[in-house]
Amino acid sequence: MSTRIKKEKLKSPLPMRDGVSASRVWLPRNEAKAWVSLLDFLTERFPLISRQVLQDRMLRGEIMAETGKPFNVDAPYQGEAFLFYYREIPNEPIIPFEEEILFKDDNIIVVDKPHFLPVTPGGRFVKETLLTRLKVFYNNEDISPMHRLDRETAGVMLFTCNKEVRGAYQSLFQQRKVQKTYHAIAGFTPDLTFPLTHKSCIKKSQEHFFTMQEVDAEPNSETEIKIIQQKGPLVLYELKPITGRQHQLRVHMMSLGIPLLNDPFYPKVLADKGHDYDAPLQLLAKEITLMDPLTDKMRSFESKRSLHFKHCFS
Repeated sequence: MSTRIKKEKLKSPLPMRDGVSASRVWLPRNEAKAWVSLLDFLTERFPLISRQVLQDRMLRGEIMAETGKPFNVDAPYQGEAFLFYYREIPNEPIIPFEEEILFKDDNIIVVDKPHFLPVTPGGRFVKETLLTRLKVFYNNEDISPMHRLDRETAGVMLFTCNKEVRGAYQSLFQQRKVQKTYHAIAGFTPDLTFPLTHKSCIKKSQEHFFTMQEVDAEPNSETEIKIIQQKGPLVLYELKPITGRQHQLRVHMMSLGIPLLNDPFYPKVLADKGHDYDAPLQLLAKEITLMDPLTDKMRSFESKRSLHFKHCFS
C-alpha cells in the first residue's frame, strides 16, 4: 500500500476528548540522522512548546503510535509512520457567545454562528470553536464543516454529521451549486452605481500571510452587490458571492472604497483587540440555498441574526 493511500485511510487510535479529535504528525525518513530520539524530533517540530512540556506529555502517555500504544519518553526515532496527540492550549480564551441550531437531521446540522467564534480549531482556539462545541453536544466525532466562515463573521454555517454523505454535500460547494447571501454594513460612495458586479483576481498577500489582495490578472472571484437600506453615511448591503475565495467579500468591498465596518484586516491590519467584543465585523451570512444531493429538493436556511445600524454609532 502506498504512503498516500495509507495517509488517507489511517484512522486515529485515540478517542475524541472533550470534543477535540486527535491530531496526527507524519514522521519523515531520518536520512540525515538528525534525530536520535522521538523527543528530539518533537522539540524541533514544535519550537513554540518547550522540551520539558513535550517530555511531560510523553510521560503522561498522551503521544501515541498508530497502534494506540504510548511512546516512552526515551523512544528512539523511527520514521515513515504517524504519531497522534491532543492539541492543548493553556489558558484558552472563553468565547462568551452561543450558537443556535437552526436544523438537524441524520445527515446535516445547520447552525447560526455568532461573531468571534472560530469554526474549526486553529491558533489559540481548540475547545472554543463551533466544531468542538457541536462534537461535545452531539457526542459525534464525524461532524465536519461543509464550507468556511471566518471567525469574525456571523451567520449560517452547514455541517455534515454522517461521514457517508460528507462528500456529496461538500461537492456542492466545490461545484458552485450553493447560493449564499450575505448582509454587510459599510460606508456609502456616490462614485458607484448599484446594483453592480465586481470581478477581480484575489491572491495571498505578500505583506501578511493571513490576508488577501487583488492583483492585475485574470479574475478568479466575482460578487454581486446591491443596496438594501441607507442611513446617513452607512449602508446595509446585500452581497452574493458567485465564487468562494478566502476573504472575498471583505477584499471586494475594500477595493471598491467601502470597506466593511469594524473589519480588523481590511484596509489595515489592526492590533489584536484581545477580548474586546464591542465592535464585531459587520458581515452576516444571512442565507444559504442548495439542491439537496440526497433528495434532489431545494433547501434554504436563513440566519435569525440581523445587522443593525444602531450598533454602528458610538
